[in-house]
Amino acid sequence: MDTQIVELVNVTREVAWLPWAVQYFFLIGLSVGGVLLSLPGIAFGREDWRALGRVALLVALTCGLAAPVALLADLHQPGRFWHFYVVARPSSWMWWGSLFVPFYVSALLLYAWAAFRPELAEHGRGDGRIAAAYRLAAQGEGCARLTRMAGLLVLVAGALVALYTGVEVALVKARPLWNTPFLPVQFLMTALAGAAGLVLLLNRIVGDGDRGVEKQANRVLAATLGGVMAFGAVWFAVGLFGLEATHARALASVAGSEAWRVTAVWAVLATLVPFVIALARPVGTGWVTGLIAVHGAWMFRWTVFIGGQSVPKTGAGFYEYALPAGPEGMLGIVGTFGLWLLLLTVITAVLPTPSKPRTAPAPLRAAHGRAVAAE
Repeated sequence: MDTQIVELVNVTREVAWLPWAVQYFFLIGLSVGGVLLSLPGIAFGREDWRALGRVALLVALTCGLAAPVALLADLHQPGRFWHFYVVARPSSWMWWGSLFVPFYVSALLLYAWAAFRPELAEHGRGDGRIAAAYRLAAQGEGCARLTRMAGLLVLVAGALVALYTGVEVALVKARPLWNTPFLPVQFLMTALAGAAGLVLLLNRIVGDGDRGVEKQANRVLAATLGGVMAFGAVWFAVGLFGLEATHARALASVAGSEAWRVTAVWAVLATLVPFVIALARPVGTGWVTGLIAVHGAWMFRWTVFIGGQSVPKTGAGFYEYALPAGPEGMLGIVGTFGLWLLLLTVITAVLPTPSKPRTAPAPLRAAHGRAVAAE
């Protein structure tokens, strides 16, 4: 009896989307989330949202300027970016992204300039070269209509960027974990949560620790984290009960992995803990909820991209990934954070946090009121 031996050969593939991609999706998500949080107070004149809106605009501006650098680095050879503009590929979402990202950054700069014009004009009152530079940058006292129009423009641009960043990943049919309409929604929801978390941190770091901003941002954080948990539960239920084949394959592909089970527990805790804290004690907990929210937004993208690529398209088992120490690993992550920190330092140095108007102590105000009444 002849014996036949069948040898199966599989190729271990390196990750194609490096940590640079994680950094880009993280930063651009925080930027779009910051824009959305800034619009009520800055573009639409809601006084109760103005203080939070200013901090959120700092989040949007700093993250939005740093994100394209990470995107260029993820091309492995940054000079390749011009290929998008000399060869039209309307069927490619990446090609559309090469148009949407510059549009978004340009609209964001216009929106930030329109929003900060009153502050620039205020710093320009006086003599000297610095005051003259502020007056030149302000080009007037500010215009609410211009700010509103710029806000609507950046809202459209941000929606296009959010759509492209979510759909370009969700369309990858070869990876069931990515191929789901829930992914773009979760990208947006976790981006909003991360932006609210960064608002909480910047309110303490470069702001004046406004407790009203902290309470408001914690409420926004709780609402977005509630949405994250709701959509995550629906995704899990669809896969668990086999309501849709792709979701069932996605869940089955990681069901036997201890590492993915630990990741699932982490995801639940990283969402539930800040959700409970933000609801139970919205004031005085900004450091904790903010750090966990920013961490959760970053780790969600790390899990999707790096963890998703560890699941092989063919074969058994999982690919192992070790974070390198060089530019394509830890150094790239730290460098991107350093760039964001530099942008934050420069922008807040040019636009110092406006001081609140001083008011007289309550007894003095009362005495003054009685004196006026007596007259």
